Amino acid sequence: MKAATHQNYRPVLFHDTAADEFFLIGSTAHTSSTQKHSDGNTYPYVALDVSSASHPVYTNQQRKAANEGRIAGFNKRFAR
Repeated sequence: MKAATHQNYRPVLFHDTAADEFFLIGSTAHTSSTQKHSDGNTYPYVALDVSSASHPVYTNQQRKAANEGRIAGFNKRFAR
């Protein structure tokens, strides 16, 4: 096999910013930032908006719409 065809598989620290949870998972994700984990080691760092810790399907919680005022205005106008 050729040496340069496979990507670098290594432990990567993923951070779900919505739930403030950290996951240390083996990945080939490319990133230039690093962060120290609770085990004392420094790993490549990737910030996520949504993961299983914050997704409504996995947490059984509904998210409120950020634009509730616009939704209420629409329903008020077209609620005939």
